[in-house]
Amino acid sequence: MSAAMIATSLVDTLRGWGRSAPGRLWLAGPLLLIVAIPVADGFLPPDIHLAHLLVVAVAVTAVGAGPRATALIGVLAVLALVFAGMERRTLSTESVLVEIAALLAVSVFFVVFTRLRDRRESELVRVRSVSDAAQRVVLRPLPQRAGPVVLASRYRSAEADATIGGDLYAAARIPGCTRLLIGDVRGKGLPSISDTAIVLGAFRAAAHRRIPLPELVAYIEDAVRWGFAEFSEPAEDAAERFVTAAVMDIPDDEPVLHLVSAGHPPPLLLRGCARKPLVLAVPEPAPPLGLGVWPAGAHGADGACACYAAATFPFAHDDRLVLYTDGVSEARNGDGDFYPLAERATAWADATPGLLVERLAADVRAHTGGRRDDDMAMIVVQRD
Repeated sequence: MSAAMIATSLVDTLRGWGRSAPGRLWLAGPLLLIVAIPVADGFLPPDIHLAHLLVVAVAVTAVGAGPRATALIGVLAVLALVFAGMERRTLSTESVLVEIAALLAVSVFFVVFTRLRDRRESELVRVRSVSDAAQRVVLRPLPQRAGPVVLASRYRSAEADATIGGDLYAAARIPGCTRLLIGDVRGKGLPSISDTAIVLGAFRAAAHRRIPLPELVAYIEDAVRWGFAEFSEPAEDAAERFVTAAVMDIPDDEPVLHLVSAGHPPPLLLRGCARKPLVLAVPEPAPPLGLGVWPAGAHGADGACACYAAATFPFAHDDRLVLYTDGVSEARNGDGDFYPLAERATAWADATPGLLVERLAADVRAHTGGRRDDDMAMIVVQRD
């Protein structure tokens, strides 16, 4: 390991300690140095001089404290150096005067440095708070309950500092029914947020209407195609932008769910007595949204859209439904193996939705070694 790497690691460690420790406790070390170094200097032989080490006290303070504390420690360090020179009767010597001037210059530098650093950190905090608020507006957290349905979700963006990317989910209530959407836009991370917002906006605009599920998906398709064409950059090709999605209705008074799949990975249905999950693969899957390609038989004799076909599956009391994006099912480990979602979900089929989604998310993270190759979204639904 190089000296630069060691120094960088030491600075990061000290800074972490400084941010986590209380301000007064962090200043105890520099104050101890300011007192101990001149005292020790008085007992050492004339040819051994430790007072120049007072700069360490200023540097340590700058790592974990602000400009005011750094300035205070700098002044005290200079006074301690003067005291040490007076004690040894060397204050007027050229060597001590140079040390005092150097310590003053270094202290001023550290004060300016901490001031600029704190200003920059304040700006970053404000920018991040605005960004987080905007992202929460786009990807609103799912409610823990929607009618007789319990929901739990997890989301991880491919970007380390982002809370949203190219995966999406949403829920809506209409009388007697809960509607869910999970999708994955083409692309990942921050560049795909625009397409994510278009899809979620289309779903929220129409999900509360009392229209059949196929008509809802057809509306989203129209809105997404218009949005992609309207909000494309000149260099972008709107025809290459699409969204895979699964949209479903869960009636309150029937032990079933109705599902329309637009090129999205099929959900998994977990039942306590089953040894493996039921894969909810619709018999007539539709193409991804935004391509402008309708499923076979979607147009009537007059050319009007006959919408999408919804498949019905059982969803009884205490069943658990796992919705996911390909960031989960296609997550790879170091050997290139896909994450065994069905196997792991079956092993924890009796867990509550919150615990199940937490275990799956942690297991995916362990499987990939913490890498963020793609966005990841999961929803676990239980009929309560």
